[in-house]
Amino acid sequence: MSCGHCKATLTKAIGDLDGVTGVDVDLGRGHVTVTGAAQPDDALIAEVVDEAGYELTGRA
Repeated sequence: MSCGHCKATLTKAIGDLDGVTGVDVDLGRGHVTVTGAAQPDDALIAEVVDEAGYELTGRA
């Protein structure tokens, strides 16, 4: 991830998932923070990130 387009793409893709209430993409650190009404489904988030053309490398 290196630009505003990357940030917008991931924000929309993850934000469209059921239960997600917030997405914060930090380009400088290459991190995405996802918040939701319930525990976000890591596998589903990883799938959406992959479909958008990026790779989820871990969970903090």
